[in-house]
Amino acid sequence: MEKVRLGRTELYVTKTAFGALPIQRISKADAVKLVRRAYEAGINYFDTANMYTDSEEKLGAALHDVRQNVIISTKSGGTDKKTVLAHIEESLRRMQTDYIDLFQFHNPAVLPDPNDPDGPYAAALEMQQKGYIRHIGITNHRLHVARESIESGAFETLQFPFCYLASGQDYDLVERCRQADMGFIAMKGLSGGLLNNAEACYAFMRQYDNVVPIWGIQHEWELDQWLELTERDPGMTPELEEVIRKDRQELAGEFCRSCGYCLPCAAGIDIPQAARMSALLRRSPYQPYMSDEWHAKMHKIEECVHCDACKSRCPYGLDTPALLQRMLADYDAFYAVHHNDK
Repeated sequence: MEKVRLGRTELYVTKTAFGALPIQRISKADAVKLVRRAYEAGINYFDTANMYTDSEEKLGAALHDVRQNVIISTKSGGTDKKTVLAHIEESLRRMQTDYIDLFQFHNPAVLPDPNDPDGPYAAALEMQQKGYIRHIGITNHRLHVARESIESGAFETLQFPFCYLASGQDYDLVERCRQADMGFIAMKGLSGGLLNNAEACYAFMRQYDNVVPIWGIQHEWELDQWLELTERDPGMTPELEEVIRKDRQELAGEFCRSCGYCLPCAAGIDIPQAARMSALLRRSPYQPYMSDEWHAKMHKIEECVHCDACKSRCPYGLDTPALLQRMLADYDAFYAVHHNDK
């Protein structure tokens, strides 16, 4: 399987990487089987995070006996030295390893300051000096923080949302990382599930030799899909370009990436799903969303208390309450026509 250099880390990772967030949703036995299959098929890069419940533990169970053959990245959302130190120690224990290849600060609202002796960066530096972590990176959903991380020179990698719906500013980040010899790790390659042509997504990523896409994998068929594409290695074609053109046209403007940073909601609204309902109804089988359960979930939007917490937390600057109201109106219109469909 093709490997690419992850910037100045000098780590060589498979161009197809395994995103381990979704394995928290399946049993330990199924997760171990899935991760092990990925490893045996040639994937050598696995990405997780301290906050992904038992994802780290499942990775450790699957990979501890082949640890020297794989590259693992994990993350901490801690905002002070003490918390980050505790998270790193916990991650090492969960993953049954004595080192982390790439430690990443998890979507900080403010860039960690390398000169703050009590800040989160000080924890990463201390653990790096002790040999417990080998490289320091950052993940983010905010353009200004991502740019600052590149300019600072303090981080070896950047993990950022990137797919064929990307803006010019996103492409600029990829190029800035190339110039800074900073590894670029692409998350949200399917835009939170809104993009349903995996071949088009794969071929798009293939065009950028300094981009390592992480594909979230929960099911055997998803792993099979990425392994088949990796083996076949399709390039861009006029047909795939047309798929991309149509998707860009349909999904242009404001849309929810389902990052989940809006949560928790004071009214109990499932914002990451509800805020992209129009696309889900038209880009995936809609029948599940016609259930009584989903009808009730969508009408939780009427209970919004307009605290604007979701709006203030959104890294993309969406007016989330207004977006939810538009989604509910569209859902009700769609429901009126299709709720009895089989």
